[in-house]
Amino acid sequence: MNDLELDVIKILKEKNIEYYQNIKTLNIDTNILYFLNTNIYDNENDNSSVIYFIYNNIKFLLMGDAEVNKENDILKKYNLYNIDILKVGHHGSNTSSSKYFIDKINPKYSIISVGKNNWYGHPDDEVLNNLRDTIIYRTDKDGSIIFKIKNDSLKVDTNIK
Repeated sequence: MNDLELDVIKILKEKNIEYYQNIKTLNIDTNILYFLNTNIYDNENDNSSVIYFIYNNIKFLLMGDAEVNKENDILKKYNLYNIDILKVGHHGSNTSSSKYFIDKINPKYSIISVGKNNWYGHPDDEVLNNLRDTIIYRTDKDGSIIFKIKNDSLKVDTNIK
């Protein structure tokens, strides 16, 4: 843990706010968030939380900043397929969203959270190519991306800035 994380944990404790670490599931009303833990990695990106959940029969996979090593470990440990909504890992960096991973999970929608004209040049062209069979939304082009779910149906709205 770095100094910033330790400071945040201290403040949470002072304010009697629950802090979760290394959990497998988190229940929110009747929904369960599954934290796809695999290993402890030597980089912060792979140690970021990856969360899987199903809401009204729609499968979500939120990849945090996970890179290819963690993607491969997730595929070995968990049976993920036909994901409806993928939050693409690491802002569409070339360190994540390998063709192998994308082909295995087969997402319908891919969401890339990325700033306009960002310094890193995200998302990477190879990642966009890996996602070509999905419907891609990007915050740099589409603004806010809103999923409206009602009775097992999904509608996507954007707010172009």
